[in-house]
Amino acid sequence: MSDAQDTLFRTLADPTRRAIFERLCRDGEQTVGALTARAGVSQPAVSKHLGVLKQAGLVRDRHEGRQTHYSAQLNALTPLIDWARQLPGFWENKLDGLEDLLKRMDQ
Repeated sequence: MSDAQDTLFRTLADPTRRAIFERLCRDGEQTVGALTARAGVSQPAVSKHLGVLKQAGLVRDRHEGRQTHYSAQLNALTPLIDWARQLPGFWENKLDGLEDLLKRMDQ
């Protein structure tokens, strides 16, 4: 697994952080205040989670006056999508090998 994939998995492993990212994906750009209102955690905690998401490249911030707006960066999920696309081939090869072994054992 690459460092980029590792970083994304670690970042999205936290349920609160994942919920914030999902909300940005679903609802679009949000301010910290709007995210805090529905996050169930304090504003400093939301800000910290946003910082981790930003560092992983999953969110982008835009400053407008005194407010910061955050938006999801869906293209940052590409390493995870690429990783997931490899899995069917991996399991097909393993199951084919098992099938071959069982056929040889039956002979």
